[in-house]
Amino acid sequence: MSIKSKKSSVKTSSKTTKSKRTKILCISHQEDADGISSAALIKQAFGGDTILVDYPGIRDALEPLRNDEKLKKLFICDLGLNSQINDYFVDLLTELRKKQISITYVDHHYLDSKVITKLKKNKVKLIHDTSECTAVLIYDAFKKQLPEHSTFIAACAAVTDYMENKPIGSKLLQIYDRQFALINATVLTYNIVGHQNDLDYLYYLVDELSESKFPHEIPNTYEFAQIQVGKLAEIISKVRKSMKISKNLGHMEVLDSGASGAANFVLGFSGKDAAITYKERVDKGIYAVSVRGSPSCKTHLGKLVSSIASKLGGSGGGHDKACGA
Repeated sequence: MSIKSKKSSVKTSSKTTKSKRTKILCISHQEDADGISSAALIKQAFGGDTILVDYPGIRDALEPLRNDEKLKKLFICDLGLNSQINDYFVDLLTELRKKQISITYVDHHYLDSKVITKLKKNKVKLIHDTSECTAVLIYDAFKKQLPEHSTFIAACAAVTDYMENKPIGSKLLQIYDRQFALINATVLTYNIVGHQNDLDYLYYLVDELSESKFPHEIPNTYEFAQIQVGKLAEIISKVRKSMKISKNLGHMEVLDSGASGAANFVLGFSGKDAAITYKERVDKGIYAVSVRGSPSCKTHLGKLVSSIASKLGGSGGGHDKACGA
């Protein structure tokens, strides 16, 4: 399905020789419901345009902003940093701030304290808390500008990021029937994961959510989710046959599905405290790696993966129990 995203119009005046900065832009994570929901909430509160990116594409999305003469306000959401991109990210935002561009960075991944200090020094509005998902942080920060339906969008993000028991996320979920929220969050997630190669559809989801539609109201979402569930069911048998178990972890190469989809199964079936799945992305000449940890895993996997990926010339990071590279 390929549907064009709705773009905001920018009025120009022929009387001025220098173009005014009027553009509002949100750059958000494309690979999960937290990133898509975050983009939808920013669109609800402030309007403007959206750019969705995966982690390998962060630099390509940010670099054109250096020469964007219309950019007035920038929101960056749910894009966790790592040692490979920290300096670039800070330098770019510093350059944009010198042009008086308003920047708000909202995230819930681990963030180096040096990066936090530099961003605050350059007066980037930083909304950062590892105890809630990004969409919930956006809702909490901008709820006065948001419609009532925004609580549901944020609640869905909390569910899919396994953060529905956190202080704010749990209160948002309590507003709705739990099963109603869970099925909508699940349907949304499967539609996002299954359309990673169709950016137009992901922009369409952002638009539909920003217009206060429930995921179940968006055409064909249930049918597509059913297809994705079927694919996951097929992965279960493949994981049982192909995963390998080492002393401390389970691991598996994935050949015909996403690495993240198999990671939780490897973790569960291996009985270990950590699991790694990896898949070659021939189109980009890299390996996509997903890492999951059990509740008893004492290592902060996001920090560990970030360090290892950096030493190997890659990039990665994330949460303590779920991350990737």
